[in-house]
Amino acid sequence: MSDALPDAPLVLVVEDDAPIASLVCAALDSRGLRRRVCATAAEAITAAAELAPQVILLDLGLPDADGIEVVRRVRTWSDDLPIIVVSARADDTDKIGALDAGADDYLVKPFSVGELLARVRVALRRVAQEPAGAAEGAAFENGALSIDYASGIVRLSGEEVHLTPIEHRLLALLARNEGKVLTHQYLLEHAWGEGQVGDLASLRVIMASLRKKVGAGLIQTHVGVGYRMVQAE
Repeated sequence: MSDALPDAPLVLVVEDDAPIASLVCAALDSRGLRRRVCATAAEAITAAAELAPQVILLDLGLPDADGIEVVRRVRTWSDDLPIIVVSARADDTDKIGALDAGADDYLVKPFSVGELLARVRVALRRVAQEPAGAAEGAAFENGALSIDYASGIVRLSGEEVHLTPIEHRLLALLARNEGKVLTHQYLLEHAWGEGQVGDLASLRVIMASLRKKVGAGLIQTHVGVGYRMVQAE
């Protein structure tokens, strides 16, 4: 049993492998987080709707349905509930499929407990910041980087950074989804303006330029998948 406080964040663990579920629960317990374990997709969908967890840790290989179906169902009523896939499937196609379906992050088994908890912390931090960050005209800060959404001004250590329109749109997308892996397809669909068409080669060139301007350490490259804004150390 967990000794977490009643108001501690709740993590929904969707995992049918008992030893792995026990390992994840022990890790969450060590950080004072509440947790609920589900072993099937049907149970997970019901629990996600009724318990309103702050984070879902989701295996894909469930006995009654593919975990991606859980992602799709949850996304019909919640756009911002963090879903972290924890799966033995390591192919890029599986990662891209889960992320495009609406998952926020993807962790491949076997995983380290430290990395799992770090991913959970990032998800919880994003949830805590979302109400303020989602407001129109809100500002974003991450280490030395700051973005004033209202004015469109980006600064690094107080100095204005000059970005092209497409660089600015890409940076804003990553910032508004801090901690979430955005696939190449997502960025191509949302960063280019109406009537414009981007391609993967152009995206890579523009992202390389953007990372040089704002600091490569803030924008993490997931080879073959996409990019993610990470918290400054």
